[in-house]
Amino acid sequence: MFLFSETVIDQLAVHKVGSKYNEENVRFSKSNFKPDYDIKELLSKYFLTPFKSNEYFNFYHESDLNLNEVFHYATKIFEDPECLFDQSVNLAKHLYENSTHPNINGGEFYTVYFQDVEFNTEVVDAIGLFKSETRETFLKVFPTNGNYTIESEQGIDIKKLDKGCLILNLEKENGFVVATVDKTNKSEDARYWIDDFLKIKQREDEYYHTENVMKMYKDFVVKELPEHFEISKADQVDMINKSKKFFKETDNFQLEDFSEQVIEDKEVIDSFNTYKKVYETENEVQISEEFEISQSAAKKQFRVFKSVIKLDKNFHIYVHGNREYIVKGYDQKTGMQYYQVFFNEEK
Repeated sequence: MFLFSETVIDQLAVHKVGSKYNEENVRFSKSNFKPDYDIKELLSKYFLTPFKSNEYFNFYHESDLNLNEVFHYATKIFEDPECLFDQSVNLAKHLYENSTHPNINGGEFYTVYFQDVEFNTEVVDAIGLFKSETRETFLKVFPTNGNYTIESEQGIDIKKLDKGCLILNLEKENGFVVATVDKTNKSEDARYWIDDFLKIKQREDEYYHTENVMKMYKDFVVKELPEHFEISKADQVDMINKSKKFFKETDNFQLEDFSEQVIEDKEVIDSFNTYKKVYETENEVQISEEFEISQSAAKKQFRVFKSVIKLDKNFHIYVHGNREYIVKGYDQKTGMQYYQVFFNEEK
């Protein structure tokens, strides 16, 4: 995680990068921008506040990491911070060349050199790349001849960073440690910031391993298990709830412990281990069998771990535990299935 209490902006370059699709141009500054203290404070909050996720990335390239443009330019800056402006021009050109999708808007592009960024107790320098694409309307109210005048003005909301990334001067051999923010263009065909401009992949850390195991297990329970075993929705929900409990209460993941405590049934465990190999091949991931659990990754996955049984369009039953208190049956008179739910108190 990040701490920015001692972080300062050392250098800052700003350029205007238009949409190549709309045949807009790039407008380069002539030199670094040198803000005063108050503007530096505002810019630091604008740039750094959104970085709250514990999901991190690395630069990559299919053949040679040095052919990744942003990695190459960032390396130059870390080697000689005084060349930041020259490299910011190269970065702006690279961003423009990747601004070919019709959903991309032009905007200001910032290249920033930060000092004293704390990451997991280690203090390092970092390079920030940011783009502001959206404009907000602000009202200005001021006195005029005993009355008040109201005017509107377009500007940037410093509480809403559109796009950004932080490149930490760590793990260069793996493509640096990179954090990213993208509040706009969520559709897959417009992920140019992450996929085309930065070209990053998820860092293989505890967040990555936790997320992959939980995604794989959810797919197994929801999609794979019903194809090979006779299992009710209540049993599926119970297996999901057991896994949530395991990830909440356990610090270190061990696949064997997880299988014995959550899945329990030997035949289902064998099916799970077989599915793990298939999942790894189909999704081109390696599921680690032992790692420290990331609680932030687990909490993110809990949002899609639905503990609900949907019954036609009439009822939803939310199951939070105690599988034995919900019983499924069949009513011969109506030809319909039913659930019996036992409880002590109605609230």
